[in-house]
Amino acid sequence: MFLAGGLWIAIAMILVGLVAVAAFTNTNAGALLATTVFGGSTDWALTALPLFIWMGEVLFRTRLADQMFAGLAPWIRKLPGGLAHTNVLACGIFAAVSGSSTATTATIGRITVTELTLRGYDDRIVLGSLAGSGTLGILIPPSLMMIVYGVAADVPISHLFIAGVLPGILLMALFSGWIMVDSAWHPERIPAPDAPTTLAQKLRASRELIPVVLLIAGVIGSIYFGIATATEAAAMGLMGAFAVAYWSGTLSWQSFLDSVYAAVRTNCMIFFILAGSMFLTGAMGFTGIPRQLAAMVGEQGFSPGEVLLVLTLLMIVMGCFIDGISIVVLTTSVLMPVIEAAKIDPLWFGIYMIFVVEMGLVTPPVGFNLFVIQGLSRRELPYIAWAALPYFLMMCVAVLLVWYFPQIVSWLPAQMTTSAR
Repeated sequence: MFLAGGLWIAIAMILVGLVAVAAFTNTNAGALLATTVFGGSTDWALTALPLFIWMGEVLFRTRLADQMFAGLAPWIRKLPGGLAHTNVLACGIFAAVSGSSTATTATIGRITVTELTLRGYDDRIVLGSLAGSGTLGILIPPSLMMIVYGVAADVPISHLFIAGVLPGILLMALFSGWIMVDSAWHPERIPAPDAPTTLAQKLRASRELIPVVLLIAGVIGSIYFGIATATEAAAMGLMGAFAVAYWSGTLSWQSFLDSVYAAVRTNCMIFFILAGSMFLTGAMGFTGIPRQLAAMVGEQGFSPGEVLLVLTLLMIVMGCFIDGISIVVLTTSVLMPVIEAAKIDPLWFGIYMIFVVEMGLVTPPVGFNLFVIQGLSRRELPYIAWAALPYFLMMCVAVLLVWYFPQIVSWLPAQMTTSAR
């Protein structure tokens, strides 16, 4: 009701918590608000959030997208679908240093939409592949949504980061597979291949990828091998982002200030939502509603599959109207006792939830990636949504694979734990 009335999500959550505490408990709502917000906002794990956001803002202002296109194009031009695969690969690479789907879509799209259109690629394959691949920003680590979920659900953020690697690669493979199929069914959507390039030319072009590959290896590798925590890796990544910006010649005092201002705005928005979520979580705990829901799941004997099916449909519908981070903070406080009662691994559920939330990014009427692409292409929203539909279906396939083969999520974290011993 509060959201429908146009209130900010954070304020709506605080109001719901205040009403719940005042109506159903004898607790001092003001004291609870102060203690939960202060206690939650001083969680050390949250330190990684502003650092990764700042890292993404720094890289957003570099020539990274141009360098990735130049480095990838010679290697993939002969694949079925040609240079359309650059959307998938470039978004996957940028997602590994950004953490935001919006930033990934905007950064890669401002290069590939123009380049591929000028080369004669059909808008449906250009915009559809960008809409789908842009969602990788919240799945491939470091992901801002993983940090938010990890704090809200008390799941190690480093484990979430590693758990997202294989599902991210799976989704990239499905997207590229669909581009190959689509180009075979509709060869007129793909222009004739460019002139062949020699191995020496390909290797020279690949030099453009060295900075971002080193940055990814430093961030993800340090976490996987236990060299650094997520927060320490974020600090290393930020320093690496400044090095990339300096090396590309885009680091200036103005770009530095712009990155700081943008990162502060994003951080304030996310932390305000988290503050509302923390208070709502505390309020729900005092009312006993999560415990009652968990008890109901146990008494009714719902299977994990039945619980997941209901939650999946709920989150897909929510994703049509609310951004992903808000969905996570709105639902986690209530859902975690239910998930634990259904004996579902919280680590696996975090990746599963992010998969489902991804779908909302390309689902009208409020698919954020669709709006970003509309601004880049000037196409109508229904056209972009229709072009993105096959990639939405590929996400559905990925969700089913993760559901039936949970090892896709759990295998790498288990290896990390074993190597740490």
